Amino acid sequence: MISVETKTLVNMIFARFMAIYGHKFKSCFETQDEIRIAKREWALSLAGFGESELVAAVDHCKESLAWMPTISEFLKILQQIGGDHGLPPVLQAYNEACMNADHPSRHQWSHRAVYHAGKATDWFRLRTEEQDHVLADFRYNYEVICRRVRAGEELDQPVAMALPDKSDNSVFDFINRWGEENDIAPEVACGLLYYLTKPKQSKVRARMKDAAQLRAQERGLDVNLPDDYQ
Repeated sequence: MISVETKTLVNMIFARFMAIYGHKFKSCFETQDEIRIAKREWALSLAGFGESELVAAVDHCKESLAWMPTISEFLKILQQIGGDHGLPPVLQAYNEACMNADHPSRHQWSHRAVYHAGKATDWFRLRTEEQDHVLADFRYNYEVICRRVRAGEELDQPVAMALPDKSDNSVFDFINRWGEENDIAPEVACGLLYYLTKPKQSKVRARMKDAAQLRAQERGLDVNLPDDYQ
């Protein structure tokens, strides 16, 4: 399954390639069906990469390549530019975070940004949730942290956790209000009450709430997490 976001990013890449390479781009494809098939292959290969990485790779192609790159050439460029400041590409960072989510303090991280992105996303989520559910949030956290690294900032300050569906303002507003009422920082409140974004009476919601209650106790917070929001 190719996400809508990935399809949108590939459309952006092809539109820029068309503008950059002109008739050279058009000569690569004889029909619209060929372009459609090519876009699908690109989308399958680029799933997990963020917009900032893809834009930077297209910019690199514009400066250094006379012809539109193949998928393998584009992936190599992504690997090259993904190493700025020692930062791995987002999909590589995500896989590293997932593989070491059960013992993050014992792992020697390829970059501290990966650790902080995993922590901001929540280690329990990385251990238990499918990629389709958690990768978008990890990517948001990782890209925020990468921007801080490139700006020379320290990574001690937490990242405000991304809620996957902010269109549901009732959940988001409830979490903010609950945090204020209990004198809990917004990013901590989002981390603790993230389970409220999951389907009611689902097993994953129940597991996440139990884990969040344990984290609250470990933080020394004398609160009972709510079963629902109003």
